[in-house]
Amino acid sequence: MGFGKMNYAAMQAPLLLWQQMARMAWESQMVIALRTAGMMGLLRQDAAEPQRMVVEKADAASEALHAALRAAGRGERADRVMAAALRPYRKRTRANVRRLSGKD
Repeated sequence: MGFGKMNYAAMQAPLLLWQQMARMAWESQMVIALRTAGMMGLLRQDAAEPQRMVVEKADAASEALHAALRAAGRGERADRVMAAALRPYRKRTRANVRRLSGKD
């Protein structure tokens, strides 16, 4: 298969996946900074935040594994399997940035 016959969506898929991963990485750094500031007493933070931080990681990992297995079981392309696995983490980082920064 030559380059001219390649599907445009298939060419764009890795870029979209990279964009989602980059956004999640940025949001993760924001969450780390906000939680660190909260633990240092620089920002107001719920007393249960450290426990929430641990529990949500286990929940996200479980959801990501199941989503990836479902996508792979349907025969999806590798980028779609990765995107499915990324979705639970991305959902949590986005929600955490909003909640911790007071933008709810």
